[in-house]
Amino acid sequence: MTKYRGVIVDIDGTLVDSNDAHARAWVRSFAEAGLEVTFGQVRPMIGMGGDQLVPRVTGIGKDDPRYQALSDGWKRHFQEELPQLRGQPGARALMEALRARGLRLIVGTSADEALVEDLLKVAGVADLLTEHTTASDVEASKPEPDIVRAAVTKLGLPPSEVLMLGDTPFDVESARRAGVNTVALRCGGDDRFEGAVAVYDSPQNWLDHLDGPPLDGRPQEAPMGVGGPA
Repeated sequence: MTKYRGVIVDIDGTLVDSNDAHARAWVRSFAEAGLEVTFGQVRPMIGMGGDQLVPRVTGIGKDDPRYQALSDGWKRHFQEELPQLRGQPGARALMEALRARGLRLIVGTSADEALVEDLLKVAGVADLLTEHTTASDVEASKPEPDIVRAAVTKLGLPPSEVLMLGDTPFDVESARRAGVNTVALRCGGDDRFEGAVAVYDSPQNWLDHLDGPPLDGRPQEAPMGVGGPA
């Protein structure tokens, strides 16, 4: 029997195929501000919130007057991308299956709260994921642990009884620093998942192996891959 009682669910890349769209939106926003930043520079950092990403690629921090304009530009350009976005395969079916097993679900995302409902609708899970923890709720976004800690607090569970479901190394790091184990999905376009307790290709792929790690109740002494040790 699994020890887990709750799952913190990332959205971008995990439930929605949106990571490239976020990178394109940031590049356009930077260009409008006269900053030469390429898609290749931004894409590996998707999964961080803007408060982490912008300083790393431009040196512009949240206290800089230019930061808000860059953030607003990203949001505007990303909203232009929304009609083309699609949910990841198996997103709704996985959420239904996790709930059927008695697991409590809560969103834990670096996305802006204003975008969360639209993204959940794209994934077809807005009615299943009604509790949210976003970058708007905390001081610092992923890879800082604030979002995961806040979600754990809202769940009212010990960190050891909670899983993070994400698709970037920033999900894994944020969860680790909050004492939470991570199931990582490759569908977001990343595979830098050192420390994850299980790695699957997509929501559908985890659903197909839901009786395997980490919900099978076996001790987790090493990161796991699909159906077994990585």
